[in-house]
Amino acid sequence: MNFGLFARIFVIIGLFFILLGIVLFLFPRILGLGKLPGDIYIQKKNFSFYFPLTTCLIISAILSLLLNFLRKR
Repeated sequence: MNFGLFARIFVIIGLFFILLGIVLFLFPRILGLGKLPGDIYIQKKNFSFYFPLTTCLIISAILSLLLNFLRKR
């Protein structure tokens, strides 16, 4: 196995996630993600729970389409 190739791939993936984190930190409400209908938000006196169900589904669909497009090239 060529571990140099694996290392290079992991570095590229890591840099992508760092860049994505910076963009989401600087622009937290891009395209209104996080407050979509279907996102679950429960707030009680001393408890709050947030699960972005619809947001996760949309991001998953976009990433799946993007990866399928890149794989076929």
